[in-house]
Order: sequence, then structure tokens, then C-alpha cells
Amino acid sequence: MEVYSNDNEQVDALRRFFANNGKALVVGVVLGVGALVGWRYWNSHQDGSAKVTSAAYQQVTTELDGSKPNTLEAASKFVSENNNTYGALASLDLAKQFVDKNELDKAAAQLQSGLKATQDANLQAVLNLRLARIQLQQKKADDAIKTLDTVKGDGWVAIIADIRGEALLSKGDMQGAREAWSKGIASDASPALKEMMQMKMNNLG
Repeated sequence: MEVYSNDNEQVDALRRFFANNGKALVVGVVLGVGALVGWRYWNSHQDGSAKVTSAAYQQVTTELDGSKPNTLEAASKFVSENNNTYGALASLDLAKQFVDKNELDKAAAQLQSGLKATQDANLQAVLNLRLARIQLQQKKADDAIKTLDTVKGDGWVAIIADIRGEALLSKGDMQGAREAWSKGIASDASPALKEMMQMKMNNLG
């Protein structure tokens, strides 16, 4: 089973958003002329800081290569030093490298680190979905199901259903898997994902 499928478009969209909207969105109430000057300075500082972090993120992830330990170390350092959305995005990239190397424990650890670094609900959903896929590969179906239960939002129903069906099937629960995939097919899923879940149901006999 491919670990990184279905949710890549969401990751790309999140990357574009944070690349274009890096500065802080809310900084309290500003009163008086002196406060206004302070606000302008703070806004400028935050904007510049975000641009620096964004540039560093782009450099680290562009150079990231699983066959080159130094790039993995650089990415790990970036993650540890950036407890923010960019750090979480880098965790996604780094986790994929570990998956490609079949180092699933390290991949899961990176995703869990990313979850602690961001408060963005959509990014948290992507991190949890990918974590659930890895847990499934680790033969930890119950952990995968618990992880899926943390993902909220109508936009994720189909992908959750697909992974849940796989997890239940791995536990020998064919009826539960059928019900999960049926729910996914009935949702507002892409035609390709619906077709894939229908094939899985057909294979159940």
C-alpha cells in the first residue's frame, strides 16, 4: 500500500498558503500613537522573520535526499528549531524520506513531532492521516483507528473511510471494512477514490 497517496493535494495547498501568508495574523489590540508605531515595527519584524523561515524551509526541503544523511540531519535540525507550521511541513517531508527507507518508527516520530508544532486543523488532519497509514504498515491497526478518530471535517470523510476499512480488514473485521468503504463511497469523494474503495469491497466477495 502506498503510504503517500490521496492527501498530497491538501499538503501542496497548505504549503502554498503558508508560503504566501507567513506573517502573524493576530497581534492583540493596539492603542495610541506609540502603540501604532510599535505595531508597525512588530508587523514588519514578523513579516521578515516569516520570510526568513520560509526561505530556510524551501532550502532544506529542496535539498532533502534520503540517500544523503547530511540533508536528513539538516531537515531534522530545522524541525527541532521551528516549533511552527514550517517545522510541521518539514516533518511531513522528512517522514516521507524515512518511509522510503522503510524506517517507519522514525517516520511516525516525525509526524508526531509535526502535530505538536502546528495548530492548523487542516495540516493536523494531513499529519494524522499519514500517521495512520504508517501505523497500519506497522501492523498497529488499533493505533491507526484511534489516530483516524482525531481527524475531523467533512472534507476528510472519504480518505478516513479508506484507511479505516484497511485497518478493520487487517483485524479480520470484513463487515466493518465493508461498512467503512460503503460510507466512503457515499461521501463526496473523488471518482478515483470511490472506484478504488468499490474494488476493495468487491474483493471481499
